[in-house]
Amino acid sequence: MIRGCVALAAIVGLAGSAGAQVLGSDAAACRPGAAMDGGPAIAVEITGLKDRTGELKLELYPGTEADFLKGDRVLIAAGKTFRRVVVPTPATGPMTMCIRAPRPGRYALLLTHNRDGKNKFSFWTDGAGFASNVKLGRSRPKVEQALVEVGAGVTTVRITAQYLRGLGGFGPIGPR
Repeated sequence: MIRGCVALAAIVGLAGSAGAQVLGSDAAACRPGAAMDGGPAIAVEITGLKDRTGELKLELYPGTEADFLKGDRVLIAAGKTFRRVVVPTPATGPMTMCIRAPRPGRYALLLTHNRDGKNKFSFWTDGAGFASNVKLGRSRPKVEQALVEVGAGVTTVRITAQYLRGLGGFGPIGPR
């Protein structure tokens, strides 16, 4: 009886932490048992947004420095991995975005918070984040900051958005 209650509490606890609405065109790939149906995916728990305006975008790149942040048309034309999921920023609540991966392996993952609604990253207003959650600073990010090892099922990562914070470059909102 006690063992059953503990197991139930563990399941409820998992559902509570995963209770965020799963967003994006790939959301079905992050549901339980999805690996049997459609292959690997990454569930990205997003924290640290400056506000709830604009849209959120996840982009999946090959896990190499040479291909990281290359244009989508260039990567696709070369037959390389590129995937993008874009959603309106939810007004409230915790959020998780889902993006499919073509197969298990190592990929680079970029989150951007496009606050001004334009389809171009604005250094001055928009936010960005990577799986390492290392402070981005002022220089172009390296692929090592964005790497995610994706298994056959759903890989979960937490990304804290970072925004321009004066001369120090990009960093999370909150205490320095």
